[in-house]
Amino acid sequence: MKKLFFVSALSLFSLAAFSQDAVNKAMVDQYRKDKEKSDKDATDAKSSAKAAFWLERAKLYENIALQGSEVDSSAAKTALEAYKKVVELDITKKGEPGKSAKEAQNVINGGEGTQLFNAFVKQGAEKYQAKNLNGALEMFIGAQEINKKDTLASLYGGIAAQQLDKKDIAKEQFEKYAANGGKDPSVFYGLAQLYRAENNFDKAIETLNKGLVQSPNNKDLKAEIVNILLASGKEDQAINELTALTKSDPTNAQNIVNLAILYDNTSTKATQKIKEIQNKLGSGGNKAANMAKKLESEKENISVYDGELKRIGALIKKQPKNADLKRQLTDVTGKKKEALAAIATMEADVKAAQDAAKGNDVAALEKELAELKVKQAEAAKQAIANYKKVLEIDAANYDALYNLGVFYFNEAVQLKGEVDNMNMTEYQQRGKEVEGRVCGKFKKAKPYFEKAIQAKDEAEAKENLTTVNGVLEQFAGKGVACVDEQ
Repeated sequence: MKKLFFVSALSLFSLAAFSQDAVNKAMVDQYRKDKEKSDKDATDAKSSAKAAFWLERAKLYENIALQGSEVDSSAAKTALEAYKKVVELDITKKGEPGKSAKEAQNVINGGEGTQLFNAFVKQGAEKYQAKNLNGALEMFIGAQEINKKDTLASLYGGIAAQQLDKKDIAKEQFEKYAANGGKDPSVFYGLAQLYRAENNFDKAIETLNKGLVQSPNNKDLKAEIVNILLASGKEDQAINELTALTKSDPTNAQNIVNLAILYDNTSTKATQKIKEIQNKLGSGGNKAANMAKKLESEKENISVYDGELKRIGALIKKQPKNADLKRQLTDVTGKKKEALAAIATMEADVKAAQDAAKGNDVAALEKELAELKVKQAEAAKQAIANYKKVLEIDAANYDALYNLGVFYFNEAVQLKGEVDNMNMTEYQQRGKEVEGRVCGKFKKAKPYFEKAIQAKDEAEAKENLTTVNGVLEQFAGKGVACVDEQ
């Protein structure tokens, strides 16, 4: 997919229809002499006061632009200025345009059969070829003054402006091209890129949709809509667009990979959000209640320590030289001190948990959690289905193989977190069963990493495979049987 945009300027070279190869050297020499005379007469008060002089000068410079640019590379501009001078001077006694003024105005307006527009475009192309981009842009903009509905000059003007990094002018030129009925999809793509660079995502998508009106089946325009939707954080819309692309082009493996990645990302984000909500719920009433129970239990230990201290104290009175009793007294005193410190910390934690519970709308959080779990499960299902669909088309597709491996690897890591958070009682009840499922998911990831490495020798796949093999060896050493979940 394109990352940078430069409309091909090769068509500029086709303007060699105005080639100088066939121009007679004598004609060019004559143009040079005629130009010198016209330039001299332009400073003469008597000559420069006549519309006829300016009309003749306009035609001379127009011909120079079309046939002898080596005489004056900007002759088209001088021709336009001269035509405007004719309009200014040739006015009848009734205040109306004279015959010459009408003729000149017709040329300025790009009337049928006139050539001044072509003169500007030709000299603009010549400047472009000579790497004089500023001069080329000036000429192309001048051409648009003559024919405001043309697409050629606005296209080339946009190209020159973009290469000059004059983004605002480039946008203006390409917008004119589009408004005048231009159809080249690369222009719409490039214009959208300019808007995207400004984070004007809505305008970028609007531009791409305009391009699709002209080129309904253009894959680059459709794919770029997806990219921009992703860049603007509209993943759900991107999924819809990409789903439509995969249906219209079911053998395009890259589109299906991209769709799988979108679902994969959606699943990951939903999983993260689920954890956040579970933590919020965990910091609510249930957590506060559990912490309060532990606090009461710890307070009960104080009375036990006090009783023990009383007992040891009575014995020491009877046996004041007993070193073991003194040691016991020191030990119990230290434990009581630690328990009192723990109680102070726990009291603060209980208060914090109770305060946190007050700020949570438990019902709303539980509703959101249920919805997220459904969304996560569906996204995960679609991600796997589309990765596997890619492998049906291209069994050696690295992205699908690697991402499937990562998918199962991450599921294993997440499930292992459950085991890590179990207390001894919970582990004794179901720890081994969950470990078997963890092992099964790591085992499921392994062949995808192996095939990914065969498809493309990438370090990331190798590192993950090494990790998986190490984990599986640990499970084997513990005698954990891998459970393959379908």
